[in-house]
Amino acid sequence: MTLCYIGLGSNLANPLAQIKQATLALQALPSAADISVSSLYGSKPMGPQDQPDYVNAVVQLNWSASALELLDALQQIEQDHGRERKAERWGARTLDLDIILFGQQQIQNERLTVPHYGMKTREFVLYPLAELAPELTLPCGMELSQLLNQVPKNGLTLLTATAKYNQPILSHQ
Repeated sequence: MTLCYIGLGSNLANPLAQIKQATLALQALPSAADISVSSLYGSKPMGPQDQPDYVNAVVQLNWSASALELLDALQQIEQDHGRERKAERWGARTLDLDIILFGQQQIQNERLTVPHYGMKTREFVLYPLAELAPELTLPCGMELSQLLNQVPKNGLTLLTATAKYNQPILSHQ
């Protein structure tokens, strides 16, 4: 099993419901176990500002298959939730699921870059991640706490309390 962190984001079609439904879909994956979810946060959109604010969270899970199989599963969940891939990189979307970390692996290929290329600068990833793994050290050797000291909250707002979501919600045997 590989300890993984998945970033979740949505700003269309009832974003709170999209994030909650995505966590349920992650629970149902046969290769996933011991799933925990951070609090939900509101954040300003990256890129074009003429779109709704986002709801974000991070999921921690243990994964028993490959990183590319996880990517395939995440893309299927996105598609099932009405995600349309467009040329506009940071446009509005019903659901965005990104592999932030896949254990301590560093992966670089045509389909996947892990750690996620933007994780070190995105408050909507770092702060929810810190709820789940405050003592985390990245594959590059940098501590998450160092990044939190460097990246301001930039308007990030807490939407739900950790106590509701930071509990393991499913464990496959």
